[in-house]
Formats: sequence, structure tokens, C-alpha cells
Amino acid sequence: MSKLSRRTLRVIGWREWVALPDLGIRRIKAKIDTGARSSSLHAFDVKTIHRDGQTRVRFRVHPLQRDLRRSVACEADVLEYRWVRSSTGHAQRRPVIVTTMEVIGEVRPIELTLANRDEMGFRMLLGREAIRARFWVDAGKSYYGGQPKRKKKK
Repeated sequence: MSKLSRRTLRVIGWREWVALPDLGIRRIKAKIDTGARSSSLHAFDVKTIHRDGQTRVRFRVHPLQRDLRRSVACEADVLEYRWVRSSTGHAQRRPVIVTTMEVIGEVRPIELTLANRDEMGFRMLLGREAIRARFWVDAGKSYYGGQPKRKKKK
């Protein structure tokens, strides 16, 4: 980061609301994990398809924690397959996609591995490759981009 000054980097908290507009996901809560190299998105019903010589993947996402009723159907080109070791030490071959991410007003392309994160606290994990040379992480704060407005219960 020798050529970048601190002023060019935006500050994010240890968790933020993220949008993935290319996938039709308006908001998903992401944990920022500087210990993880890659970023991961919760995906289930993952199916690989081949169309016009291109490998694609269809999958579904539960964008909100503790809500298994709502899901979003997604489809994206597969960049590659990558072996990823989880925090428990288990290695898994995962599809990698490239999509657009929006966080605190910044819009950037991001590589995401697809994995079932049902047992995890967050549906999305932002690793250091996604935040390197883009953001500073304030480990003591959350939601620099703000909280979404909650709907009032009737």
C-alpha cells in the first residue's frame, strides 16, 4: 500500500450490509474477516450448467439470517473452481464467480466462492482480497454504511 494514502481508503466496520445487484440481492449482512483470504456467499441448490461453451452456476441464496422462507434465485458464470479450507480445516472445491458488490456507496467487482453457510452466523464473508487497498476495517464498530430501515409490524 505504499502508493495509497489513508485518505483514499474508506472505513468499514467488522460487519456491514452489502448489495449484490447483479445477483438480485438488495442487501445481505456480511462479516468482514481479514483472516480469510477469499470471500464466500451462502448458496444452496447449486447446479452447474453449460451454455454456449460457458460453465455457469445456478443457485439460491437466503439473504437474511434466520429466515429460511425468503430466497433469491441467482445465476452467474463460473470463473474457476478453487479448493478452499474452512476455519475448521475442512477443504472443499467450490465454484468461484465474479459479481458486483456495493458497500458504503462503493461499487466494485468481487470474487465469491459459493458454499453452504447455514451453520455460520453470517450469510456472506468478505475476505482480505475483497477489501485490500480499498477499505480500512474498524474492528470495534459495525455498519458504517448504516442499518436498513425495519418494516413496522402490524
